Amino acid sequence: MTPSYTPSPDISPEWNLAEIVEQLRVSREIEHKIRYLDRVRELPSREVLVTVMDGLSAALFPTHYGRCKLTDDSIDYFVGNTLNNTLNLLCEQVRRALYFSEPPANHDAQGLQAKAIDITRRFAAQLPAIRAVLVSDLHAAYQGDPAATSISEILLSYPGIKAVTHYRMAHAIHKLGAPFLARLISDIAHSSTGIDIHPAAQIGASFFIDHGTGVVIGETTIIGERVRLYQHVTLGAKRFPADPDGKLTKGIPRHPIVEDDVVIYAGATILGRITIGKGSTVGGNVWLTQSVPPGSNVTQAKSRED
Repeated sequence: MTPSYTPSPDISPEWNLAEIVEQLRVSREIEHKIRYLDRVRELPSREVLVTVMDGLSAALFPTHYGRCKLTDDSIDYFVGNTLNNTLNLLCEQVRRALYFSEPPANHDAQGLQAKAIDITRRFAAQLPAIRAVLVSDLHAAYQGDPAATSISEILLSYPGIKAVTHYRMAHAIHKLGAPFLARLISDIAHSSTGIDIHPAAQIGASFFIDHGTGVVIGETTIIGERVRLYQHVTLGAKRFPADPDGKLTKGIPRHPIVEDDVVIYAGATILGRITIGKGSTVGGNVWLTQSVPPGSNVTQAKSRED
């Protein structure tokens, strides 16, 4: 319960609100304006997106994230109803986000609504494939962690799986043309798990993040299949090229390529567009800025091929 405050009868607070509000208006409208394209519009809602992600997760894994007492007769009805409600919510959030990815000439209401429906419909069609990849991630977690006792335990208590679930859905939405919304979905997972995966990163099947806190995977990272990361691993950029005006050049490949069957232990920092060869192991707390061939075993003291 929020505590209430009753001022003493001998005190009459004055906040000078009129002056403060006026100064804020000047900052907002004139001196420090940051409004996108100088327009006021509805922004995507993080609160609604949390509901959307909960609904999508429940549709993919209904007895774990939906209702534990579903029966064979009721489960499909639950999934269908959940998807219908969730996709309607998602479509509206896609529409709002398209203002930030579509050129201003395309900002007519009818056109954006039609595109939002198309993106949401194509995203929904990908959900069975997304679930299949997530199941491979679950098996990778079960096989890669000797402390795991069941798939259910992983689904319900592993932050890495929550982060990867959000990433898989955000990545699909990003590729379909709503990158602003995808970024928000990824940040929701980041806020609750401490794992920061950019939705544009490319990550293969059977991916496992153990423990997870502090993991960072940058925008142009490419990760192969059956890769395992531990906490505080950074797959980041070594430098940030700028144009002649000093503005950062965006979109160029600047993050690592991690090939199949690589294991990267806690605290490793891997920077730049380098390649970690297939089957390599990168030890804890390694700082790596050069490529290593397949089968390498990289430690703090040395880098050698097995």
